[in-house]
Amino acid sequence: MTTLTETVQAAGTGDDLERCPLPDTYRAAHIRAQDTEMFTGVQDKDVRKSLHVGSVPMPEIAPDEVLIAVMASAINYNTVWSAMFEPLPTFGFLKHLAAQGGWHARHDQPHHVLGSDASGVVVRVGSAVQHWKPGDHVVVATAHINDQEPASHADGMMGEDQRAWGFETNFGGLADYAVARASQLLPKPAHLSWEEAACNPLCAGTAYRMLVSDRGARMKQGDTVLIWGASGGLGSYALQFVRNGGGTAIGVVSSPEKAATVRELGCDVVIDRTEIEQGDPGSLQRPDGWKRLGKAIRKAVGEDPHIVFEHVGKATFAASVFLARRGGTVVTCGSSTGYQHQFDNRYLWMKLKRIIGSHGANLQEQWETNRLISNGRIVPALSAVYGLDDAAEAARSVQTNQHIGKVGVLCLAPGPGLGITDPAARERIGTDRIELFRNAAGGGR
Repeated sequence: MTTLTETVQAAGTGDDLERCPLPDTYRAAHIRAQDTEMFTGVQDKDVRKSLHVGSVPMPEIAPDEVLIAVMASAINYNTVWSAMFEPLPTFGFLKHLAAQGGWHARHDQPHHVLGSDASGVVVRVGSAVQHWKPGDHVVVATAHINDQEPASHADGMMGEDQRAWGFETNFGGLADYAVARASQLLPKPAHLSWEEAACNPLCAGTAYRMLVSDRGARMKQGDTVLIWGASGGLGSYALQFVRNGGGTAIGVVSSPEKAATVRELGCDVVIDRTEIEQGDPGSLQRPDGWKRLGKAIRKAVGEDPHIVFEHVGKATFAASVFLARRGGTVVTCGSSTGYQHQFDNRYLWMKLKRIIGSHGANLQEQWETNRLISNGRIVPALSAVYGLDDAAEAARSVQTNQHIGKVGVLCLAPGPGLGITDPAARERIGTDRIELFRNAAGGGR
């Protein structure tokens, strides 16, 4: 009998997929509860030592869930955090979720299947799923929402029970199969390959909420936006949203090589922070460094930023508060260099600035983001592609900041470039534009 995996890879119909029995186990990138103390006292918490690829049991799906054959996934920094067991082991999240009982109890396992991005094919649907069926090509949005919580109906991200899929839940996207709620699904952009589609949801949706949404900075035409880490996953999408929305993008990067890449991507102004630091990496945490950077920005564009796009955290946050113009906005979604921020509050209150916390994106924001991707206004930030068996190497490249844009991972897709179902749209948008980030990175792996 043909297996489910073989039927998926052969582009079988929905009926074909439903006739195939589910496998008892599947291949997945996961961490193990027994390893949570392995990096105690270790300086370099190398995720290649903690992230394993192997067989895990196939879970049942709840009535409001779907089982997806994952064709491709991507690495996000939350995968790195999980594999470092920092700031705390994610098994605590799984136990907390499981304590709610019922279907949630499945999440408490001795392994945690990671991954907060995925594209693939629906192979099973729960009894309460209405708008999706086996055979549908989908991408998975990251927000795992409790739709029975009142606050979720105002904004899905405001519910107390909101979680990041594949980080605070089990059965994530770095695997051959994944479990997601139906409320996480979006139609896969038909002009993109599996890996191009998989790399977008988390970072693109997060950047959209931060900059464009009425729950974020509400960027308008002509705004000057300072983007820290402009060559990374979040920064790459932020750069596109700023340019697409008629703003001026000022990208800050960490090396001459990344500066050259971001210029190729069309950033209006690129600043290599090593030139600002002048051999002193800590200077951007002091007023002298802030002032040098502010002077460079005003020299380039003639004004201070309306918005600072912040996700680096401890190493940059004080500078962000200083650099935003009077009445300007710092919008933050993370702290990859540390969560304990110190800044001079005088520059915040006396200059009437705002700090906005932003996290993920609700389904409507993800839908709007996916629409922009589907019509070619935003292109994938994919720069490199690994196989699932090399997921640990892919995560290490992100951990050590050796990448630009997003790092993709092929799961059940037998090779890159597959899954394109609207080649005419791809030709209309332009292959060179769609592959912009990979070309800028030299083609990736």
